[in-house]
Amino acid sequence: MATSRPRVAVIHGPNLNLLGTREPEVYGTLTLAELDASLIALGDELSVDVECQQRNSEGAIIDLLHAARGRVGGVIINPGGYTHTSVAIHDAIKAIAVPTVEVHLSNTYQREAFRQRSLTAAACVGAIIGLGAASYHLALRHLAALLRAPQA
Repeated sequence: MATSRPRVAVIHGPNLNLLGTREPEVYGTLTLAELDASLIALGDELSVDVECQQRNSEGAIIDLLHAARGRVGGVIINPGGYTHTSVAIHDAIKAIAVPTVEVHLSNTYQREAFRQRSLTAAACVGAIIGLGAASYHLALRHLAALLRAPQA
């Protein structure tokens, strides 16, 4: 009997659709399509199905989180600018009870003071920041290992 592979949802927040052209000195030149393709390929290596979606509005991100509940084993989220302002996304992450890892391409601690505090990370199992695309890749590796671990 074939078993289904674990599924991880990747949720990219506002302005990440502009990767590759928006502030390349901060975010690099990798496009969102290239990042998503690298995550899907890594997921194949790890025997995990990866689905990637990007939304610019807070409500749409919350809708994606709600849709993940009971459907995926883990979530990787880059809330973008909502990281520092959204109690609603924080609450949605907590409410879905799905292991979620927050990621950021840039090192938020090296940026403006308002970017140095995350409201959303406190609802996550962890956060990986400042490593470019590797932030996402490490989050996927962590969730894949977590999803393969024997359940207590």
